[in-house]
Amino acid sequence: MTLPSLRSSSRRRGPRLNRRRLPAWVWVPALAGAIGVLSACAAAHLKPIPPRGPIPVSAGVSVQASPVPLDPSNPARLEVDGFRYAGGVALTSADTSRLHGLSDLIVYGDGSLVAPSDDGDIFRGKLVLDADGRLVGVSDATLEPLRNPKGEPLQGKGEGDAEGAAQLHDGPLLISFERHHRIWRYAQDQADPKPATMPDVKLEPNEGMEGLAAFGARDRTAYWVGTEPGGLYLCRLDVSCAEVSGLPKPPLGYRLSGLAPGPNGELVILHHSYIPAIGSRIIVTIVRDPNGTKTVAGRLAMGPNSTVDNFEGVSVAARPNGDWRLYLLSDDNFNPKQRTLLLAFDWTPPK
Repeated sequence: MTLPSLRSSSRRRGPRLNRRRLPAWVWVPALAGAIGVLSACAAAHLKPIPPRGPIPVSAGVSVQASPVPLDPSNPARLEVDGFRYAGGVALTSADTSRLHGLSDLIVYGDGSLVAPSDDGDIFRGKLVLDADGRLVGVSDATLEPLRNPKGEPLQGKGEGDAEGAAQLHDGPLLISFERHHRIWRYAQDQADPKPATMPDVKLEPNEGMEGLAAFGARDRTAYWVGTEPGGLYLCRLDVSCAEVSGLPKPPLGYRLSGLAPGPNGELVILHHSYIPAIGSRIIVTIVRDPNGTKTVAGRLAMGPNSTVDNFEGVSVAARPNGDWRLYLLSDDNFNPKQRTLLLAFDWTPPK
């Protein structure tokens, strides 16, 4: 509600008034009464603030999935850069105001998924595929708060801005946070997280460790860390981190927004760009032997002519025939003009 300006109303043209100075006992109560009326009017027009937590808290939530095409201008288009579109959906929920801001993605072999949010929650569910194996939705969804070492729910951006996730081969789930930069190691019960090794580099408040990925079965305590400016580090639990050079850097105007491990130790790197005059763009690069020969095996680029948003989550699952199923998840920034998109692609690795 826009309140009227007392000063501007006193300047309206009209009959000249006798501007006699009134005693305080006259104008002070009158002014107080006017302010009270205006305050009451303003309060009457304020909308109630929506609840912060999931509804119901820490319980299952229903998820609505609306199908989206690869190319809105050409729905028949089903391939880009050798990646075959295997379905995509926009996710919403009528049960909660907090199914937003999903900032990374892990898809397991059984089709279950986990995605942290940049407001301190963790979303879990199971992929729903149709008879042809195409992605059509998410079922069995839950939304719960991440917790600190005291068992308390994380609150606010300062402590709860989760960005990256990695499932290590020995069991723990790693979550990286920005603003208060850190990596926490969660056990399977999600309780009592412990600190994990992180790169010893200076990070800006909102440009932190966007990507995490398990290194591979050869070293079950190792993991990749990617920072938003593009630095890539190989870390080991309770040991140290070392920067790895020679891996793909973000092109001009892009930033690193996600990492994922491949089935055979590959590193999948997600770069994203948003320029208002252009729109959102992404590049997914698949690197074989990322700590050795660093061979680029595949590359997927999508721009504004495709269904693209602020993609920050990437995950890969092996198919029975040797193909890969690549998943991309977007962070809608709690912005009603953006969407939570989950897309699937099939890709045949070169020999």
